Amino acid sequence: MARPRKPLLSRERIVATALALVDAEGLQTVSTRRLAAELGVSGPSLYNHFRTKDEILDAVADTVVAQVDLSMFDDGTPWPDALVRWARSYRAALAAHPHIVPFLAQGPGRRPAGLRLADAVFGGMVAAGWPPAHATRIGAMMRYFVAGSALGSFARGFVDDPTAYDPADYPHLGQAHLLPEHQRRVDEGAFEAGLRALVDGLALQYERLR
Repeated sequence: MARPRKPLLSRERIVATALALVDAEGLQTVSTRRLAAELGVSGPSLYNHFRTKDEILDAVADTVVAQVDLSMFDDGTPWPDALVRWARSYRAALAAHPHIVPFLAQGPGRRPAGLRLADAVFGGMVAAGWPPAHATRIGAMMRYFVAGSALGSFARGFVDDPTAYDPADYPHLGQAHLLPEHQRRVDEGAFEAGLRALVDGLALQYERLR
């Protein structure tokens, strides 16, 4: 009986394996040697598909960004609602892969999905009547906010030990030890509150520009 053939090495398989490694162990664990071992191939064979490790990480980052819904900028959705829908989709994509966020935060570079995202947001704001300079700032501001919210958990930043927050030292943190227990509600609530505040503030600016 013939032995089963190993799956052919492809860009898609390399990227999927790299993303799984980033998700499980973080960016610092990704190397061509480690990836080759995970894929069961020799290191040089990766260079048939990618020239450098950074090219692999670029492809991983773009795979994550490609999951973000951009349709609201083309379907006639009013710009405030479009920003809200897009930000939620963007955060969901990043929150599913938080270890790649520091790499993504460097900007889209030449990554196609990242550039499509930037183009869609900028184009949507300009089409809605925002001056180009303002549209650029809106895209930057929203990226800072979404990436920051996906990078880590505010609630998990506190320990669940009430003795860690002596009222003599921290008179307003008497309930802080309860935050980790309600992580999702706290973090998602904070994101929604911040998103609403940003978009409402932009709406006031928009009216002043008319």
